[in-house]
Parts: sequence; structure tokens; C-alpha cells
Amino acid sequence: MRHLTSLRYIDAVAKAGSIRGAAESLAITSTALNRRILALEEELGVPVFERLPHGVRLSSAGEILIHHIRNQISDMERVRSQIADLSGVRRGHVSIACSQALLPYFLPHQIAHYRKDHPAVTFGVHLRDRQAAEQSLVDHSADLAIVFEPVRMADFMTLIRVHQPVHVVMAPHHPLAAKDTIRLSDCLAYPYSLPTVPFGVRHLMDMAAQKSSYRLEPVIESDSFEFLRNHAVAENIITFQIPIGLSDHTMTGEMITRPLDKRDVPAGVLYMGQLRGRTLPVAAARFAAQLSTTLANRYEVS
Repeated sequence: MRHLTSLRYIDAVAKAGSIRGAAESLAITSTALNRRILALEEELGVPVFERLPHGVRLSSAGEILIHHIRNQISDMERVRSQIADLSGVRRGHVSIACSQALLPYFLPHQIAHYRKDHPAVTFGVHLRDRQAAEQSLVDHSADLAIVFEPVRMADFMTLIRVHQPVHVVMAPHHPLAAKDTIRLSDCLAYPYSLPTVPFGVRHLMDMAAQKSSYRLEPVIESDSFEFLRNHAVAENIITFQIPIGLSDHTMTGEMITRPLDKRDVPAGVLYMGQLRGRTLPVAAARFAAQLSTTLANRYEVS
């Protein structure tokens, strides 16, 4: 496995965009790291990095090499987890790139449940928008991506997808709280807040507004769903979220939710997937199986 050390060094430099920055994260000197890179470039006969005034970037040859390196590192992690399984000790690391709605409730409970039986498995959970989540799979910084209304799907192998209708979020004493299902026109008669444009919920709301010739004029916009929920209850206005990101309370008080009528705003789709063509390490594969079962039991499978 010693040969992987040099490969990890190259990967670190590529991610940092700087030999000095990578050396600090690797706890070695930049001179020693540079020597490693020069030795590899001499062996390959081509430069791996282009030297820039304020850092480095991968050359064309480096782009090819980094893809090989990340596959090698990923394969070794998978082999390690398989070997650990032979001894009955589940080890490994699971890295997840996900939409914001998964962070407050769903993933904390799922990870806690998994680690109760497999405490040697570690996790990395990273907030990524709809486009960046797929890129995290491509560069092997994530094993799994769980995203609402993803932008691209070229390198994404779907493991499960479930419907997530958009819900209206409000305090129990809001006038709309008495309704079982709410029309979009009802919402627009009251002050409301919205997530910013990159988010899947906003995409669905914008599409619905265009289709019905409504104009969306939120009094508050934010890239934090936690803020939007708390503010909606605090000011007694409404906001919007998908079920997987909801609970019964906010920091500012009790909240309730009601689904938007699907005639106005169709349900979106939450996707869980991995990099196409990649074999996941054991820990990641089994955690993915746990998530798939939970999602299928809770929500309508698409």
C-alpha cells in the first residue's frame, strides 16, 4: 500500500490547487512534496501540474492521472472494508454529499442507527447543491449523493428515488393552517419566504408560478432552510419545504405543515445514487441499503 502514499499526495495537491497548501494538510514540507511530484513527472515523462504564479493546476496528463488515482484510492478502501468484514469487524468510512433538507433530521437519525451496530464506521456528511453533489461522486470525495431535483445525471447511478411533495410551513395559528391541502393562490395572498434560486424547492415553485402566470414576490429569501422555518413561525408568515426536512418544532416555536395541491405544484423527486460503474466499499454499500429501505418505507417510490 506504500505506493498509494504518492498517489494521495498528488490528489491532495490537485484538491488544494497549491503545493504549499497540500503540504500543510499532509504535515510534510512543501520541498519534500515538490520532490515527490517532480520524481513522478520524470517517471511519466510529462508534467502532471502546470505551475502558476499563485498555485498549480492539473495538466491534460494530470487530469487523466487523477482519475486513475481516485479510482485506485477508492478500490483500496473497498478492499480494506471487505477484509475487515472477514474478521467480523465492520470498519470503513462513508462519505455523503447531500441536499440541505437531509441534514437536520433524516441523516442524523440514520447514521446514529447504523453506528449503533457498527461503531467502527466513520462518516463524512457534506452539504452540496444539486450540481455539486454529482461532482462529488466523480472526484470520489463522496460515496453517496442524496439530492432533491438534481441538475445533471450523466455520471449518476440511481439507487432509489422517492416523491417529495412541497409542503407549506407555518405556525399553528396561521389562517391557512385550517386547510388540509393548500392551493398556490392561497399562499400568494399572504406574506411568504422562499429559498434562493439554486434549490430544488425554489425551482419547483418558479416552474409552477410560470405555468400559472403568477409572480413570486417573497418578503424573505435565504439559502438556509433552518432560518426560513424559524423565521416563518416567528413572524407568522409561511415558507416551503419538503417532508424529509421537516419536524414538528422550530427554535421559535411549534410549526405545522400542509401539502401544496399537486395540481399547482407537482411533487419533486429525491434521488439517492452513486458514481456510475463504481463498486462501493462494504460500509457505504450497506448504509445505502439501509437508507433505501427507510426511504421506501416512508415515501412513495418514484
